[in-house]
Amino acid sequence: MKQKTIAVLGAGTMGQAILKGLIGSGHPRHLLRATTRTSDAAAKVSDDLGVRATTDSVTASGEANIVVIALKPMTLPNVLKQVAAAGALKRGTLVISISAGVSSAAIEAIVGVHVPVLRAMPNTPCAIGRGMTVLSRGQAAKATHITMATRIFEPLGRVLELEEKHMNTVTGLSASGPAFLYVIIEALADGAVARGLPRGIAIEMAAQMVYGAASMVLETGRHPAALKDDVTTPAGCTIAGILALEDGRIRSVLSRAVEVASVRAGELGKKDPGD
Repeated sequence: MKQKTIAVLGAGTMGQAILKGLIGSGHPRHLLRATTRTSDAAAKVSDDLGVRATTDSVTASGEANIVVIALKPMTLPNVLKQVAAAGALKRGTLVISISAGVSSAAIEAIVGVHVPVLRAMPNTPCAIGRGMTVLSRGQAAKATHITMATRIFEPLGRVLELEEKHMNTVTGLSASGPAFLYVIIEALADGAVARGLPRGIAIEMAAQMVYGAASMVLETGRHPAALKDDVTTPAGCTIAGILALEDGRIRSVLSRAVEVASVRAGELGKKDPGD
């Protein structure tokens, strides 16, 4: 992997997180390429990360063994068509797309079904190495391509492989989920502020509590319901609070948030850029 040239088309928040992860894992900077929409943004990426950054996706793709597409779903088709029309993708180049809602079949229709294509869905906590990335294979992708992609995303957090049919749900849960949790953390802090805690302390406590609770699920492997029961004593304060949550249909609301976000993810790749 450290001998391969990797181009990230679209060095925004997630694109830069991927580049930083590669740099942190020891990938040579001179084998990294990045593209942005404007020259000013490219210059900033070059200054900040020490990699070659331009606005030329065709040249960057032509120099790469692996092309990571970190573009908005509406932007991806036009950029990829330019790359494909120029014949920039070398034989055996691996294409990895993190664009929500754009199927591997849609990408293969542009680059050709013989080009190995993977979809990857990371989330924003990847920026601090605490993320979750799910990979799925296109028609020509093999286990070796999954291994390469895993090495790209492992520095950013956990990595799983699933069938592509699950990717919209992955987007609704894992990619949109951090925003749902930020709302919950803010709301929990509001409750503490209402009881007199300073806001900064309330947010810190709420965030650390959520971090610790999530770590308990991951590190113990126990079901969340069992961990909940450990905290919930008869006639105690926790069960009183849980009943208040259930009065507000907390389970239904959160489940529906994932469902609605998943459906929306499936619509993104179908929207016309002119809409």
